[in-house]
Amino acid sequence: MLLLDLTRLDREGSLRIEGRIALDDPLWEGSEVRLRDPLRVALRAGEAASGEVVVRGSVEGRLAQACRRCLRPVDVGFCEDVTFVFAPPDLSSVEGEGDIRLVPAGASEIDLGEPIREEVILAAPSYTVCEPECKGLCPHCGADLNKTTCDCGAAEPDPRWDVLRALKDR
Repeated sequence: MLLLDLTRLDREGSLRIEGRIALDDPLWEGSEVRLRDPLRVALRAGEAASGEVVVRGSVEGRLAQACRRCLRPVDVGFCEDVTFVFAPPDLSSVEGEGDIRLVPAGASEIDLGEPIREEVILAAPSYTVCEPECKGLCPHCGADLNKTTCDCGAAEPDPRWDVLRALKDR
């Protein structure tokens, strides 16, 4: 859990927040995110003249994913620049605008876990392949076409499309 101490921030003007989020942290529960290494976080927090707390920095790690074509394990590295803006309750008119979050009244610290979780989920590629030339798996027998060939041959055409094929052949 990465916490931003608002009292210390008010006293010092800016804070550096560095840490690692473990692979098995409860933060990842319910998400499809599988980390290969602990997530590295390097942030700097400061107060804007308007009273908002602005946190900027980077989130870096490696995701453990599977190739969408052949299902082999693939490590996907990422490094995302992030910016989080937190507004105090008296600026509640800005809540819901863009990426501005509301700081609860009387809060002495802000948990940065949820915004970091969101950024990692958004940074994760939805389509990963082990190699651009990956041939994938045979849809009939399941053979890995990168390692072997199969004797399944071309599939029989679906007879429901015969009428459209006839139009195409005209």
